[in-house]
Amino acid sequence: MSAVEQALADIGLTLPPPAAPAANYVPYIRQGELVYVAGQLPLVDGDLIATGRVGEAVDLETAAKAAQACALNIIAQVKAACGGDLSHVGRVVKLGAFVASAPDFTGQPQVVNGASDLMVTAFGEAGRHARFAVGSNVLPLNASVEIDAIVALKPGTP
Repeated sequence: MSAVEQALADIGLTLPPPAAPAANYVPYIRQGELVYVAGQLPLVDGDLIATGRVGEAVDLETAAKAAQACALNIIAQVKAACGGDLSHVGRVVKLGAFVASAPDFTGQPQVVNGASDLMVTAFGEAGRHARFAVGSNVLPLNASVEIDAIVALKPGTP
């Protein structure tokens, strides 16, 4: 078990298998030492754990858990991109987050902290990243949150 997976296990989480794309795209692209991970939904065991707009159908706490699920799915894709060895991760560079939001909801940063906090728990200081967190009126499959990522691998990663 990698140090990342142990850090996740210590808080009661395990990596899921990487999700297959839902349309005509690939789940990640590795370009040199960078991995660009496609938007990940809050899927757990193949089911969305939060649907609808935050501030209407979904509360802040549930949305933050959904963001955490997105982050777990990102890490699963990164693991696939680096041959199953998360020790090759050098840094989480950036998260891009979309939160399906009620018109008056302004807590997108607090929702996305669910993902950001998990990246720091999993990768330590290398998990600190730049990010954006914006509201949207609707997301694919009526998901409450969707997050993509850019992750840098250590130089020389096969």
